[in-house]
Amino acid sequence: MLSEQTTATPRTRLWQLLFAVIGMLAISSPQYTWAIFSTSFIDRLDVKVSELSVTMTVFSVCMFAFGPLYGYLLQRMKISTYVAIGGLLMGLGWALAPFANSLFMLYASYGALCGIGGGMVYLACMDLSAQWFPDRRGLALGLVSAGYSFGAMISTFPIINSLADEGLSTTLITGGVIIGAMIFVAALGMRKRGAEDIVPAAATATHISSRSYTPKEMLTTPAYWLLFLMMTLVATGGMMVIAQMGHFAPAFGITPDVMVWGFAALPLALTVDRFANGLTRPLFGWISDHLGRENTMAFAFALEGLAIYALLAWGHDPVLFVVLTAIVFLGWGEIFSLFPATQADMFGPKHQASNLGFLLMSIAVASVFGGPLAGLIYEATGSWTPVFVIVSCLDLLAAGLALFVLKPMRRRANGSEETAAQSVVAPI
Repeated sequence: MLSEQTTATPRTRLWQLLFAVIGMLAISSPQYTWAIFSTSFIDRLDVKVSELSVTMTVFSVCMFAFGPLYGYLLQRMKISTYVAIGGLLMGLGWALAPFANSLFMLYASYGALCGIGGGMVYLACMDLSAQWFPDRRGLALGLVSAGYSFGAMISTFPIINSLADEGLSTTLITGGVIIGAMIFVAALGMRKRGAEDIVPAAATATHISSRSYTPKEMLTTPAYWLLFLMMTLVATGGMMVIAQMGHFAPAFGITPDVMVWGFAALPLALTVDRFANGLTRPLFGWISDHLGRENTMAFAFALEGLAIYALLAWGHDPVLFVVLTAIVFLGWGEIFSLFPATQADMFGPKHQASNLGFLLMSIAVASVFGGPLAGLIYEATGSWTPVFVIVSCLDLLAAGLALFVLKPMRRRANGSEETAAQSVVAPI
């Protein structure tokens, strides 16, 4: 276990990044493999799609809506202890899920316990990477958040095979044990960056704020609420695909017997999507470090919006279904690197854990629209078309806000801070 007093070295930073990535790898499966388990739970509990989808809403709310509380606790606890507790809760939630004999019990185990544990670990890993890599914040946050997607990509086919060979109970119990163990091991090596740890400074080209805002100060700024709105808009589309992909695929003719390149189309799409969702986070994080956060946001959000509309038009082709859903994830997953990096740039690192917790509440809001509400709209209209059109428009709106509202807003804020700093040191 690393000492809390160790002086920062390049190796220290890389170890902390690795521990954060491992933590993210471990917590990804409960959310991203939900589509695989949903049919089994529908058959076991004899419930509607919209009712079962509430499980993912509970998961997302517990993971993200309590972000300020998670940040508050993280800033007051030893990070290794904090992360270990989160891992225990998530592993326990997955292991208890097969014993649920009612929707309420499923919401409590798979939804609440997994969501609380995942939220604690997620916030800690993101904050850890932001602390140690202010000079490469977009890339570092992208690499860590990529673990959240790649973990599910690695586990998708083993879970499918385990379900077929061992059944639902054994698969979830074994998975819960593995999740808890991985997070506990990663937690042992984690440590917060101390005042004595010297790391490379952030590049001035990324428009870093010269001060650190407290959560109360941040919440009074229009910029925070704009970020919150934009993240909600874009996350809605991704949540809809995650929660409902197993259900809207048959509407496009993507049934279990449909094959693409020798693989069943839906599991292949889920795996390729996870790869795209993982790749986009460090990729667009790195791009944003060089080309600017807002420019990168505008391109990525527009990409997702157009891909969702194209999926509606051409998703009945199995190959295009796989390709287009991957592009949707490529345009969506980067929100988990771009928004935290932008927030840290704008509001400073000192209160990053608590501030990030407030921003991540937007994911909980988005889960309501992307999960059960999308299912209800489908049940009311008998078509996925209204859902896809709405989501596509929201993505394009977010792209416009990034380029034409957020970008000039940040320029004005940076100019005001520079003027204030000059007035303090200017001679009388």
